[in-house]
Amino acid sequence: MKLLTFKYEGKEQIGVLAYDGMSIHALSDLGLNYETMNDFITHATETEWVLLKEKTNQKIGKIRLSEIEKRPPIPQPKQDLICLGINYMAHAEESARYKKEAFGGERNHAVYFSKRVNEAVADGNDILSHSDIVDSLDYEVELAVIIKKDAKNVQKEQAYDYVLGYTIINDVSARSLQTRHKQWYFGKSLDGFLPMGPWIVTADEIPMPPKLKICSKVNGELRQDANTELLIFDIAHVIAELSQGMTLKAGTIIAMGTPAGVGMGFEPPRFLKPGDIVSCEIEKIGVLTNTIK
Repeated sequence: MKLLTFKYEGKEQIGVLAYDGMSIHALSDLGLNYETMNDFITHATETEWVLLKEKTNQKIGKIRLSEIEKRPPIPQPKQDLICLGINYMAHAEESARYKKEAFGGERNHAVYFSKRVNEAVADGNDILSHSDIVDSLDYEVELAVIIKKDAKNVQKEQAYDYVLGYTIINDVSARSLQTRHKQWYFGKSLDGFLPMGPWIVTADEIPMPPKLKICSKVNGELRQDANTELLIFDIAHVIAELSQGMTLKAGTIIAMGTPAGVGMGFEPPRFLKPGDIVSCEIEKIGVLTNTIK
């Protein structure tokens, strides 16, 4: 299933893309009265999940996809995103090159950081450039994992039992701020730095572990081109490791890192400017496209 948040006739609501791919079932029309995606993820029962799948497989939705205003699938995450840093080897190499650091070719431990999000940005909406304080705006296509139930002390073998599904994010980054402050939090957390969407694809639609083509384009030019099977630390490892020391609450979003080909990886760097169109695509999920403002 593809779960989405949308606005229709002035009301924000959640729904499921119908089997025709052109219409939507609002959850309220199916007798499921959840106002937000966070509410649905946290409180939906197994019976409701089964009911939802049965109904959406049988009918065309009442609302046309062309009639809605797109919203991020989770417009306001309940907590900061958990992000993986330099989790593709080729990106680790280009990152070290940009920072003029030696790269030893080994990654023994995952790098984690958080990303503050007041409100995510929908597919089709603008990304603020913050040009008054940012001169090195960059893009990062990433596979994001949505946790469906509280996870604590999870073993790797059971990790996928806790995955609700996947979406696409663009981990927009201000490289100058990252470099200046010697950490990533500020440079990745400015308002509007989290495009997300176009929906959440439930885990049952994607084989485990996901081996998906992942790419990004700027103004139609291919920049990043890889596959999620190249993750250094995979989803099961990350869920198992983090849950040993913290509870991953239902609705937690984990961004799995970006492959090589970001703007800072070019010589000279090719950073974003107003008017640029960035498209992030992951196989079996879709395309997330935004314009720099």
